[in-house]
Amino acid sequence: GFRSGQYMASADEIYISVKGKGGHAAIPKEYRNPLMAAAALLVEFGKLTEELKQFNSPTVLAFGKIIGNGATNVIPGEVKIDGTLRCMSEEVRKNLWKKISDISSVVQQMHDGITIEIKIDEGYPSLFNHPVVTTKAKHAAQKYLGEQQVEELDLRMAAEDFAFYSQKIPATFYRIGTGNKSKGITSPVHTPTFDIDEDALQISTGLMA
Repeated sequence: GFRSGQYMASADEIYISVKGKGGHAAIPKEYRNPLMAAAALLVEFGKLTEELKQFNSPTVLAFGKIIGNGATNVIPGEVKIDGTLRCMSEEVRKNLWKKISDISSVVQQMHDGITIEIKIDEGYPSLFNHPVVTTKAKHAAQKYLGEQQVEELDLRMAAEDFAFYSQKIPATFYRIGTGNKSKGITSPVHTPTFDIDEDALQISTGLMA
């Protein structure tokens, strides 16, 4: 599979700490509940996610982990939220870093006794496939495998460290099919049943040659 131009997204990790004051749930005057501020923060980020749909450049802001380790009658002193930001545009990416920080500041001001700390770990950049290099590689693949075996790829919001090369030099990143339904090899990556049809190794080596 090949795709010329923009192909895969950048990937940044977002770590948020919402700090308040813990205490017994039955005595509200003695605590500042970070769970409520964390919930408000996620709601605001949800609104931002809706705004992202208006961008010409595909963008994803998602949160997959929240820990507020209290109990039914125990208010925790801190809530942690982890998420990811995926962008096709480096300009949009940097603008969203600021938006995330600005939203956090506003939510903090709305909740007395709460502090919100944001850490954004800058990850892989977006991956760009150089049109000339990609066209040459695609034609070589068609000659080697036959045109029916070469596909046009869709944009992917996943990320790839090969993007560091593509930001510096003319490069192309292509994909090799490694599954085989007839052999029962159908599980995607990041699953406990992932496997590959090792016959793909011969095809991939031939393509590199």
